Amino acid sequence: MENRPGIFNDVIGPIMRGPSSSHTAASWRAAKISMNILNEPLKKAVIDFDKDGAWAPNYREQGTTIGIDGGLLGLNMADDRIKNTEQIASERGISITYEVTSYPTNHVNTFRLALEGTLGKQILVTAISIGGGSFEIQELNGFEVHINGGFYEVILMNVNSNISLDDLQSSFPECKSVFESFKDGKRLINLKFSEEISNDIIDRIKSSFNFDELIITTPVLPIIMGNETDLPFSTIDSLLEYAEKQRLDLGELGLLYEQHQSGLNSKEVINKMEQVVGIIEDSITTGLKGTTYEDRLLPQQSHLIAKAEKKKKILENSIINSIISNVSAVMESKSAMEVVVANPTAGSCGVVGGVFRAVADDIKATHNELIQAYFAAGIIGVYFAKGPGFSAEEHGCQVECGASAGMAAAGIVQLFGGTAKQAIDAASMAIQNMIGLVCDPIADRVEAPCLGKNVSAAVNALSSATMACSGYNALIPLNEVIETVSSVSLQMPTCVKCTGKGGLAVTKTACALKEQMKLKTVKNYS
Repeated sequence: MENRPGIFNDVIGPIMRGPSSSHTAASWRAAKISMNILNEPLKKAVIDFDKDGAWAPNYREQGTTIGIDGGLLGLNMADDRIKNTEQIASERGISITYEVTSYPTNHVNTFRLALEGTLGKQILVTAISIGGGSFEIQELNGFEVHINGGFYEVILMNVNSNISLDDLQSSFPECKSVFESFKDGKRLINLKFSEEISNDIIDRIKSSFNFDELIITTPVLPIIMGNETDLPFSTIDSLLEYAEKQRLDLGELGLLYEQHQSGLNSKEVINKMEQVVGIIEDSITTGLKGTTYEDRLLPQQSHLIAKAEKKKKILENSIINSIISNVSAVMESKSAMEVVVANPTAGSCGVVGGVFRAVADDIKATHNELIQAYFAAGIIGVYFAKGPGFSAEEHGCQVECGASAGMAAAGIVQLFGGTAKQAIDAASMAIQNMIGLVCDPIADRVEAPCLGKNVSAAVNALSSATMACSGYNALIPLNEVIETVSSVSLQMPTCVKCTGKGGLAVTKTACALKEQMKLKTVKNYS
């Protein structure tokens, strides 16, 4: 079975708090799995980043410490206490420290967790953040592993047996895959399951061969992996052929895709989307009501549009006003550490939800029509995830606001009642307009110019959907546009890929703001 991205696991999600899905959500997930591996109360943690990696200069400002601390302390993202992890760690007598060191890496978003439990157990975990909250644990105590939080996993350390992987798979038919790695003549075996590991399985493992330690981890992704079924389409071209043959719109195709991906029925998948959309809608409401947070650059601004419109200082009754207000509200919720949905990332979380709400209100769309628009957006994100993915540290903001613009454009066509072909064309046009977009957050906060880019992406999505539904020619097929995003990223310097070392982030004013924020942080900690 092809290793396909999922709408909920990889595109519309995770449910999280700001500021960055790569930094905050992925690190939380990796830390939570690491605590499964430690399997005893935490006494001490040392987390380090390679000095040449993308996280070394901004890990604290972009929320990595909050994510890792929260995962290590067992706090859920929706728990308000995650805003005060340092205090909680201190109260529990747990030492958590962060360092910048030097070690070999194969990804710009690499981090290591050296954990020590109260009973004396020690582990060293190496993980990477792939973008949009996705992660992979790549090493455990020097052994190669591939753990992404989508399975129930059994890890057997120092296995003293010559049993083959084929024999293992035969002995445990419930197992979805088996992996092994070696270090210093010792063997690690990793078995992945799609259901909770029963006592019967554990007993059978113990009776099959000898090992020094058995470790069990539980999933952190919203959809358990390993229940995928074959799809009636794969490429974008085959999707369009299937859509025309079956007379399906893109929302219906997105729903069908996630059914095959998750193994859930249509009602269960729709219910899942309704829960996620409810959180997105709440983040708009929360932002518009007003948010405050000490460690952020921008004050609340989402309310200013309505005030200006009431005073006739701007266009009246314009959908653009609603888009700006809604997008700003979501971004303000994120920056205030309120609960949001990475869609597809936290840095671009305002685009899809903000413009969908504005368009749905303008055309008086039903709730069901709005849900279908999210499925249309989701399947565009799936094809983007298959390509470059959503890591700004690898590709710049073209894979955050660029991807969200394409997703939103397709969803707006769905709201307009357009065809799958029109939705795909709208996505193509919207992403075309964002190719090469740099990622240069000021003072390492995901606020500015991120807010403006989110607003621009949302308006771009509306104009692209309008053109597509009017019969404009996208010219370049979506698959070629997505391929171009990957090729352009190779030509972009690292300094404009979310490192704070290029673009607007190094202007005189931005540098001064960064120093002001540092002083504020020091004052708050003293």
